[in-house]
Amino acid sequence: MVLTIAGSDSGGGAGVQADLATFAAFGVLGTSAITALTAQDTVAVRGITLVDPAVVASQIDVVLDDLPVTASKTGMLGQPGTVARVGERAAGGRLVNLVVDPVLVSTSGDQLCSDQAAMVDAYRRHLLPHAAVVTPNVAEASALTGVAIGAAARQGGAVDAMVDAGRALVALGTTVAMVTGGHVGGTRAPDVVVGPGDVVMVIDGERVATQNDHGTGCTFSAALAVGLAQGLSALGSARQAKAYVCDALRAAASWHLGHGRGPVDHRVWVHDAPRSPI
Repeated sequence: MVLTIAGSDSGGGAGVQADLATFAAFGVLGTSAITALTAQDTVAVRGITLVDPAVVASQIDVVLDDLPVTASKTGMLGQPGTVARVGERAAGGRLVNLVVDPVLVSTSGDQLCSDQAAMVDAYRRHLLPHAAVVTPNVAEASALTGVAIGAAARQGGAVDAMVDAGRALVALGTTVAMVTGGHVGGTRAPDVVVGPGDVVMVIDGERVATQNDHGTGCTFSAALAVGLAQGLSALGSARQAKAYVCDALRAAASWHLGHGRGPVDHRVWVHDAPRSPI
């Protein structure tokens, strides 16, 4: 069983909706704590209502008090107070196998937090030190570490800069940092994994040509959390998550939904056989 702590996406492509769809595709029961309500479609985020941090904390507590959650993940947290409340539970050992997806901006480019500078500080102080895995894209990794990955990418040095950012994230306390390369550009989409002891690995992949990529970060981090719940290593979980997302992108490439960037096909790995909940 996996817990997602994230915002709701009314368009269904990202956020809690994407997380729960991903959990279901792997045959895993999902639970949730809602951090924000968004009025959102494939084109833009039209409005955001943040949930009081105390209410978010209450949702987390009642789930953990009753149900056997074996992995957790965060998505859009929206405000520093919520990051702090989640961090308190992580510091207390309640959020096992915690995957932190430090969502700051949507696929459409809309800000998903009240104050980015304050959010970055809150992540660095309250949440990253307790993460099993952190999964920022290149923009989020740059914001969290100060490493200018975008500038390096324009000179052909994206992977090296992603490694530097991963090392900086590990230095902040996260056990494993995975900087995802879907926004780097070019024909490849390399993800960089940095672990304890300065272990560095690159999980390369061909870029999928599609306009339907809304919610890929949420989907990837949710799939990674499932892998940890299943007992896979962080690297094994990352490899499985990347394969799943790539297949979901390919399966949805021909879809024509909405007027912007459509969702991926979360059903691509749906298991038909009954499975025990974990």
